[in-house]
Amino acid sequence: MELNRREWLRTTALAGGFTLLNGFTTIKPLTKEEKLKFNPRKLSNPIRLSSNENPYGPSQRVRNAVKKAFDDGCRYPYGYADELAEMLAVKHGVSKESIIITGGSTEGLKIAGITFTADGGEIIAAKPTFLAMMQYAEMWGANINWVPVDKNMGYDLQEIEKRITNKTKMVFLCNPNNPTSTLLPADALVDFCTSVSKKTIVFSDEAYYEYIDDPNYPSMVDLVKKGENIVVSKTFSKVYGMAGMRIGYLIAKPELAQIIRRNVVAMSNVYAIEGAKEALKDEEFFKFSLEKTKEAKQLIYATLDHLELPYVKSSTNFIFFKSGRDINTLGKQMLEKGVMIGRAFPPFYNWCRISTGTIEEVVAFNKAIISVYS
Repeated sequence: MELNRREWLRTTALAGGFTLLNGFTTIKPLTKEEKLKFNPRKLSNPIRLSSNENPYGPSQRVRNAVKKAFDDGCRYPYGYADELAEMLAVKHGVSKESIIITGGSTEGLKIAGITFTADGGEIIAAKPTFLAMMQYAEMWGANINWVPVDKNMGYDLQEIEKRITNKTKMVFLCNPNNPTSTLLPADALVDFCTSVSKKTIVFSDEAYYEYIDDPNYPSMVDLVKKGENIVVSKTFSKVYGMAGMRIGYLIAKPELAQIIRRNVVAMSNVYAIEGAKEALKDEEFFKFSLEKTKEAKQLIYATLDHLELPYVKSSTNFIFFKSGRDINTLGKQMLEKGVMIGRAFPPFYNWCRISTGTIEEVVAFNKAIISVYS
């Protein structure tokens, strides 16, 4: 049964949210108990679906841990960070010396970039991708060799490897990629990183790794354990919902980690560190975040299908879709409807990145975008 736009608006506005996907599939709203336990944010004005944040976090357990840490707010964070590093080393099966705690994974990207490419070193990176490393490294004299994504919005690994020279000090991978949400084939990724890391350093940004559906998909930490020249970044900003607290970490073999660690600038703080320790133990919230992200994506997919707007199947907590109109124009139109969407990602000016929010926020997005395209 086909739905006209008015019927579709009425359908998506239901409290729980229903998605037209292989028939009607129920998307569950939060129960009262879940609302108390997970503290979902109220609808903001405007709704922020622009920065790939997790609106359900930090979890209640993390908040309680942060409150308890206030007595330690007078202390420097080094010793507390050492304990977190030990926990992360156990989690990933590496030595404590391989872990570098940073002020969000963004600090890790920036310091790794300048450690190896300042004063004329080259970074090879895809375009578009997450820009923090490259923008910062350029300020320190690095050269960026941009390789456009392929027709499927994924990394062109063959072209990247072809461009490596003795000037190349680092190859940057964001996998799954931001903003395209694409995921490299596992075998191709492992082969590429194994080969390229013998020629230069490979940086693997795994900020969205937890959202990958395949439980057997490899992390490049596996190659770090084998002694390859690979640096992996992880974050508590996404599935753990701690973006505002600024804590992340790098994983590299001890020799590389020791070199990078010298350039840590901000580090993190006692509250974020204590929160991160508790987040690692909070499996219930971890699973809850992933479940709600999947539900939100299904709602968005259904609406994009209804509007016949092509999109990339996402391995992240956001969706990249072809808007068919200039992103700056669409951004203003959506903001007038009370929803903030992603910025421009050159050269894809007629594509849009939309982050998942709460189910209620996604229902509001669906209503807004249908109204804009009506």
